[in-house]
Amino acid sequence: MNLIQELSWRGMIQDIMPGTEEQLLKEKTSGYIGFDPTADSLHIGSLVPILLLVHLQRAGHKPYALVGGATGMIGDPSGKSAERNLLSEEQLSKNVEGIKNQLSKFLNFNHQDQNSAVLVNNYDWFKNISFIEFLRDTGKHITVNYMMAKESVKKRFSGDVGISYTEFAYQLMQGYDFYHLYNTDGLKLQMGGSDQWGNITTGTELIRRKAGGEAFAFTCPLIKKADGTKFGKTEQGNVWLDPEKTSPYQFYQFWLNSTDEDAKNWIKIFTFLSQQEVNELLEKHEQKPEERLLQKKLAEELTRFVHGNESLTSALEVTQKLFSNQNAPIEALSIEDLESMEGVKKMSFPKATFQTEPDVVSFLAEAGIFPSKGEARKMVLGVASASIAAK
Repeated sequence: MNLIQELSWRGMIQDIMPGTEEQLLKEKTSGYIGFDPTADSLHIGSLVPILLLVHLQRAGHKPYALVGGATGMIGDPSGKSAERNLLSEEQLSKNVEGIKNQLSKFLNFNHQDQNSAVLVNNYDWFKNISFIEFLRDTGKHITVNYMMAKESVKKRFSGDVGISYTEFAYQLMQGYDFYHLYNTDGLKLQMGGSDQWGNITTGTELIRRKAGGEAFAFTCPLIKKADGTKFGKTEQGNVWLDPEKTSPYQFYQFWLNSTDEDAKNWIKIFTFLSQQEVNELLEKHEQKPEERLLQKKLAEELTRFVHGNESLTSALEVTQKLFSNQNAPIEALSIEDLESMEGVKKMSFPKATFQTEPDVVSFLAEAGIFPSKGEARKMVLGVASASIAAK
């Protein structure tokens, strides 16, 4: 499979500009994705864009990761119902540095390789452009009618909050990023989430009108959970890639606790397992769903990719101590042992809950330990099967 065919199989392509696949087959192509520095760490919602860059590099093309030091000062209205608070330059600088450090873990930045990854910050070119210059040389090439036709802008116009000129100008700034990189580095491809399609096509249009050139693009679907809840969110908030914000154990547990339906989709999107490996894993999972082989493999692959082998080993050890009866039965763990374990969550329940023999499955689901009674039942059956096998 070529790059586009593989990404399509993995469910990672939603919109694609005509000629994109042909361009990628014709020659080594430089392409980029932008990362908005709203925090000093990326979260798992950023994993798909990161993986797109990794797939691009693995296919022999040259990936660029753009950190929006300038656009981060403005705020992207895509997917937002209200104006975002603007960040201070100090906070923005800290966020940009944190994201740069994280991206360097996933991409090959060895300059000796022809398709080594490149990190850029759009503040580096926007800081030298005056407002008058930007309006005269760039703004005149894109009409207000064109910009207002974009879905992200139309939604804000029809809402109660409206949209400021600041955020309205965001798509023009992102479009200029593409134009600038096309001119200076020969980039011909931009990728991103499906909510970025309007901003991305503004860039290809600006390249066509201002430079007389041709550029390409594709987007990936926004990841959602099967139950409709937001992907990457827990009761504690975002699941971060920074181990200081979300421990490797908590990170591992997020993927381990995914539902069967979600895991079947995510195993293709978030891992580099081949089609044959995925199909074999799906078949084994269907035969013994109570063993949660799919979730375990997903959690292992993602924790290793983001945090490394050592952190994966640590997460597995904590999980085993908490949930396995082989090496450290739960009865053998003291309160101090439990409290010292990274990522262990304390929960309080009324005393009346334990006055009668509790239904374990209902308790696990109602406590939020598992997303549903069905998932809790599978885990209980899996533990029971493992116990019987051990005997």
